[in-house]
Amino acid sequence: MENQIAVVTGGAQGIGLAVARLLIQKGVLVASWDIDPGNKDAMADLGSNAMAVDCKINDLATVEAAYARTCEAFGVPSILINSAGISGPNAHLDAYDPEAWKQVIDVNLNGTFYVNRVCVPGMKEQGYGRILNVASVAGKEGNPNASHYSASKAGLIALTKSLGKELADKGILVNAITPAAAQTPLFATMTQTHIDYMKSKIPMGRFVEVAEIAAMATWLASADCSFSTGAVFDISGGRGTY
Repeated sequence: MENQIAVVTGGAQGIGLAVARLLIQKGVLVASWDIDPGNKDAMADLGSNAMAVDCKINDLATVEAAYARTCEAFGVPSILINSAGISGPNAHLDAYDPEAWKQVIDVNLNGTFYVNRVCVPGMKEQGYGRILNVASVAGKEGNPNASHYSASKAGLIALTKSLGKELADKGILVNAITPAAAQTPLFATMTQTHIDYMKSKIPMGRFVEVAEIAAMATWLASADCSFSTGAVFDISGGRGTY
């Protein structure tokens, strides 16, 4: 993977940062696309093979500008890790704020669509690419009081399957992972009741570590992953084994 170029969305913290760190250890040049103010410092800590790019993924023009800046600084990306996302507040569907619903769908699903749309043409020109969309076990099973998040991640799974089939003969593999909950800053937007519910559903009895997710993500972003595309890889501690 040495000297390959990767885009990691949401790289300032949580899963995205763990993936960026491991990719850099493998010799990859990483551009972290994020609106988090801590993105610059996070990438500075990772060294000269990392760069921070301000990017609001649910704004297509911003995504296009981030891609241009990445290409200018590092070159055309051959790896894309779509990790950026939001959880939104927890509530029953019939009481859920429509604007909050739109925001979650706009970031998690539309934003990931924009990033894929912008990055795929360069991979086609190279005849090689690895794309990983970070979904969630909630997209498989649905979580109560989280219809917004569950629906956005279910849409992401379907997007992955469709795009994987479209690009299967282009040397570009597109896969998704469905983690159980990891203790990231997203927990701050959830109720303790919801957090306890998520943990109770995991047979291993613990939350997944971001380093564990990064290990799976890095393999899926490598040439060693050569015959899996449009697939959904479980990393839920036994919760969603299908």
